[in-house]
Order: sequence, then C-alpha cells, then structure tokens
Amino acid sequence: MEKLKIVKSKIFTWDELQRRLAIWKFQEKKIVFTNGCFDILHLGHIELLGKARELGDILIVGMNSDESVHRIKGPHRPVNSHHARAFALAALVFVDAVVMFEEDTPYELIRFIQPDVLVKGKDYDGKEIVGSDVVKAGGGEVVTIELTKGYSTTHTIEKAHKVHL
Repeated sequence: MEKLKIVKSKIFTWDELQRRLAIWKFQEKKIVFTNGCFDILHLGHIELLGKARELGDILIVGMNSDESVHRIKGPHRPVNSHHARAFALAALVFVDAVVMFEEDTPYELIRFIQPDVLVKGKDYDGKEIVGSDVVKAGGGEVVTIELTKGYSTTHTIEKAHKVHL
C-alpha cells in the first residue's frame, strides 16, 4: 500500500504544486514541463515522457481535464477519467508531478510553473507551441522530441473498435 501512497503524492492541485515548486526552485532543480490528454497511456506517451525527464531534474506533466478533453477530442472522449489518467501518469517512475488544467491549452499553467524546459512531440515542429513565449522569456528552452511511430490514442481506439466489431 505504501507504493500507492507514493503514486497519489505525485498528483497535485495548483496550490499544492506551488508549494512544491518553491522547494524545487530553491534547490535549483531544472524543471521540465510537458502536457497532453493522455487518454489511453501507450508506448508513445511513455517514451516521450521518459525522454522529457532526461532533459532536467523534475518532470511536471500537465493533463487536460475531462471537460477539456471532451471539447478538444469530441463527444466520445475521454475514454478514461481524469482520476484514472492522473494515476497512470503518476505511477511512471520518471514523472515527478501531475497537475490538471481546465482550459483547452496549458498556457496559464505554464505561466504558473515557469519551467526551464518545455517539451512537445516533433509533430509540433513548425507550429506555434503554446507557452513557448513564456518559457523563452524566462531564459528557458523549447524542445521537440521524436514520436514513437505507430502509436497514438486515436489509432489505439480505432484498432479496439475493429477488434470489437
């Protein structure tokens, strides 16, 4: 049961994260941030998060709320609740904190955290990455990471539908 308490302790409200951020920044930890819906956790997510964590000392994952996922992805999403998604992310050894945001983008959360590194997948190359202005203004960097081919939540859902039919 102790391991489950550790996992739960990595899921933060914004107020709880503010206190933890103060400690990490006092300790001069390099803060890495990434975000997403993480509706069905798959190999692509895990590899991206693992690579993101290698870019600093602390990895904070911003996760869209259920309402936000519904607005972005459509009426049949999310498949998993925010509680289940946060718990799965927090169970990963290289994730230090999971925090949910209600908006469609993590812009306000990025302003709140002020990370040293902002990470997105390479599919964002050439596109405006939300929060990049905040991170760069603070002297941080924006990094895109190669995605694992053949893995996406949409593809997983489509495959499950075909198997179910």
